[in-house]
Amino acid sequence: MQHKLFALSLGFAGMFLAAQAAFAEGGPSCGIRASVVERLAATYGETRRGIGLATGNAVVEVFASDATGTWTITVTLPDGRTCLMASGQHYEAMVESLPPEGTDA
Repeated sequence: MQHKLFALSLGFAGMFLAAQAAFAEGGPSCGIRASVVERLAATYGETRRGIGLATGNAVVEVFASDATGTWTITVTLPDGRTCLMASGQHYEAMVESLPPEGTDA
């Protein structure tokens, strides 16, 4: 169990560092949230599948389409800009149960 939590922590840390590097390089494409969401829907058929609050009051959202299999992760910053952080294909919705306490599953 501890190994999985450690690996998960490293994954989140890697995503955070990649996002910071992208912002430092002027990398991600940003715009008005309504326009970004409209484009994801119109171009890829993506709708919001998840949402969370990140460090610094940034809102992280996952958009995906069952029809096309595409997915996009956006970050909306406190100043109102919405930036595309990552995208890909073969999206699959999953809900996994936690392993029973005391197991290394």
